Amino acid sequence: MPDENTAGSSNVAPKGRSRGRRARHKRGSGGGGSRKGRQSGVYAAIDLGTNNCRLLIAKESGDTFKIIDSYSRVVRLGQGLASTGALSEESMDAAVEALKVCAGKMKVKRVKRWRSVATEACRRASNGEAFLKRVKEETGLSLEIISPRVESRLAVMGCVNLVDPTKDVALVIDIGGGSTELSWVDIRKLGAEKTERRLHRPPISAWASLPVGVVTLSELVPEIDDKEVWYDELRAVVRQKIVEQGCETRFTNMFQQGRGHLIGTSGTITSLAGIHLKLPFYQRAKVDGLWLRTADALSVARDMGGRTFEDRAKEPCIGNDRAKLLVAGCAIIDVLCENWPSKMIRVADRGLREGMLIGLMQKGQNPRGLKVSTNIAPEVEASHGQ
Repeated sequence: MPDENTAGSSNVAPKGRSRGRRARHKRGSGGGGSRKGRQSGVYAAIDLGTNNCRLLIAKESGDTFKIIDSYSRVVRLGQGLASTGALSEESMDAAVEALKVCAGKMKVKRVKRWRSVATEACRRASNGEAFLKRVKEETGLSLEIISPRVESRLAVMGCVNLVDPTKDVALVIDIGGGSTELSWVDIRKLGAEKTERRLHRPPISAWASLPVGVVTLSELVPEIDDKEVWYDELRAVVRQKIVEQGCETRFTNMFQQGRGHLIGTSGTITSLAGIHLKLPFYQRAKVDGLWLRTADALSVARDMGGRTFEDRAKEPCIGNDRAKLLVAGCAIIDVLCENWPSKMIRVADRGLREGMLIGLMQKGQNPRGLKVSTNIAPEVEASHGQ
């Protein structure tokens, strides 16, 4: 499996890239180039998930980076996967079209190095490999199917600087379309080992992958008129999956003693934060990094669980696309907060793609390391999660 420092397909790279690389090699500067070259480098991360296709393009700037372009489209790649075991033609067509847009944006921005990954839907689908071959032929992009463990690590890399240093452990929750990744980060090691200098190996003490996300759980437990019964059934399935993964007692004592806290990095938690703040439209700057009281998050989640689809869709931070899947995410958050109690949740509108960018930029960095920052260029507002 290629690591984060492996560039993507040359079919997407701007002309003259090979000549420039040879010239840098002759100067003996290696793949990282000079300090000045690293500052002007442009990188991209593509995440093809179960529900969305998302792209971030970042420009290196000293010891941090700035997002200069982003793209997100709902493609529903995993729709029907639970019942058929395969990706549908309609969903594959939508994903390919979205990836063509990503490839075009990368050409325009003259991306230097990139990584393109696929997650749960392609991991589970019987025709996942065939789909990746089609993507390569039609877009020039080589998608890499990453394991749940790698997915968890990248998500942690993207938001590890949001941990509360006064706690001992942080549970990073990444609710995707097809699965939910849980990573327990040892905050004590984060400080003691100066892990900010080695972000590609964050101190994850344990991890688990629950085979339910907002798409798969919604399909397992379809919406019914009796919202209370429906929400209870959703939560029951999540509890069952936690037990099946054998992680129901992992670090629970620390959380019960108040020594742990939660970090949510997904569209579910950012949506709940937006609703709680009563935002007239989703505003990343007000959501990313927010400390949200768990009681407030659960109040919004249970309120959403009791509403009709039409009522949920009226929320400015939700809309029709998100309204169908939101309650499944609410049920997942609800159960996780129940099992790992914490007074506060740190909301992260960052994660997997930012982790990929950090990994790409890590090679050839100076000893101080790359600081994590998700500065957004004024003209760009990154779309949030699932």
